[in-house]
Amino acid sequence: MSSDRITRRAAALGLLALSGCGFAPVYGDGSALRGLVTFQTDETVAGYRLRERLEQRLGVPQNARYELRVALSQNSQPAAITAAGDTVRFNVVGRADWSLRAIATGQIAAEGKSESFTSYAATGTTVATQAARTDATARLSVALADMIVSRLLILSNDLSQ
Repeated sequence: MSSDRITRRAAALGLLALSGCGFAPVYGDGSALRGLVTFQTDETVAGYRLRERLEQRLGVPQNARYELRVALSQNSQPAAITAAGDTVRFNVVGRADWSLRAIATGQIAAEGKSESFTSYAATGTTVATQAARTDATARLSVALADMIVSRLLILSNDLSQ
């Protein structure tokens, strides 16, 4: 019982000390890039999912100062093969090459590449396998978009100056 109080007190004191440290949350409406970025992605379902997630995280462009261009690539690889030679699980490996360009000057403000993967099972019917593949590619697009946004948010203080 007394150790719980010490832990709670230590946590409360730690939060109190951090509250005046000057840190500001990266995520939120006050983000330096919120509403300032337009998105150029592939004209595919994966590109649509990526753009949708970017808009969720960075906001719909209103007074765009930057253009984010993203080129997606993905492929499926067998991940689990039975003794009979049947593939029962696939990995979908994806890569997003991106660049953030200032619209006014045309200068590249930031660029990079993000890589991730997701998996799906191929053990059900053909329709179930196709649905699992579609879901896996959607999850991959969301993961890649989140990685891009995380990098941009780290760079956002440098970009706003």
